[in-house]
Amino acid sequence: MKRDLILVAIALCTWGFGEGMFILFQPLYLEELGADPLMIGVIISGIGIAMTFSHIPAGYLADKIGRRPMLRAAWLLGTSAALTMAISNSLPTFIIGSTIYASTAFVISPLNSYITAARGKMGVGRVLTLISAAYNIGAIGGPIIGGWIGEQFGLRYNFLIAAIFFIISTAIIFNIAPQPVERQVTAKSGALNRHIFSKRYISYLLLVFFVMFSLYLPQPLSQNYVQNERNLDLSNIGYLISARSLGVVILNLMIGSLNSTLGIIISQLSVSLFTVFIYLGGSMPFYLIGYLLMGGYQTARSLTSAQARSLVDAPIMGISYGIVEAVNSTAIIVAPLLAGVLYTYNPDSIYWVGFILIIITILITIAFSPIKISLQKNAMD
Repeated sequence: MKRDLILVAIALCTWGFGEGMFILFQPLYLEELGADPLMIGVIISGIGIAMTFSHIPAGYLADKIGRRPMLRAAWLLGTSAALTMAISNSLPTFIIGSTIYASTAFVISPLNSYITAARGKMGVGRVLTLISAAYNIGAIGGPIIGGWIGEQFGLRYNFLIAAIFFIISTAIIFNIAPQPVERQVTAKSGALNRHIFSKRYISYLLLVFFVMFSLYLPQPLSQNYVQNERNLDLSNIGYLISARSLGVVILNLMIGSLNSTLGIIISQLSVSLFTVFIYLGGSMPFYLIGYLLMGGYQTARSLTSAQARSLVDAPIMGISYGIVEAVNSTAIIVAPLLAGVLYTYNPDSIYWVGFILIIITILITIAFSPIKISLQKNAMD
């Protein structure tokens, strides 16, 4: 089990470096290919649709046929999509590659199930945030190299080099051990009706949507904002994106072992401060601090999955994670549309509107989270 967690961590760290070379530069590359802010918002929302529809089937299949086959499929598809984006020379072709890549987000459900089953005595929240930190350790260096390559040779080369790292990561993930499929018959036990369709679980999904929507709203056009409104070049933007990944690592290590509701609230406060530093800051140090705090988004995402695990039984763990990730992705569909409208009206508005919504959802989290705030770690955390 320990060996498999180490291999997953190394594979994710390698993948994070490759993905970090391009993932948050995508809005800028879309702009280079001719998309305006509103169109970028629509494209990102469309990509979010691909993500949303992939999560639940993947979670279901992970429960039925095993987690390792789903992980292998995601790694292979993601590598192919990166190569497609690298060779594309038009907006439509690039969108196709981006959509295929986004669909590999289905990996999150079987991945979370795999590492939850392999965690040993670690809490769910702890292991999910640690694995997320492993990915983001790799993602710290990727944007710095990616920003330099984009500045010197053009962003298109970022995708080609990223694909090389993806091939290495795929070779590593193919060496993890299989896990037994849970054999409990969920239909006979009534697990789906008792958990997935329960009022408590559905209420939790609504909470997840509002939390992730408010946290994501200020993000999708932030790279365009600091380039167009604050006149930063690609190299400096690469440093900002790296600061975000460093923020994920720091926050995951600091918050991952806390009570999950308390951790989500701290993550929300972190992203609210991100909006303040970007909106009011007037120099690179402020932007670096802001992007560091933006990492709270990913920490909150890991902790919402950890909370979901506390509401279901092991045989439906995969589909439970899949449903939560589908809700997260639904927020990614809606938020960029609003961000595009707000940016077109007034670029600054994505930050002050985002700040207000985050404060509102903090209050909603305090009132409706299924795990009450505590200074003690919950058993399932």
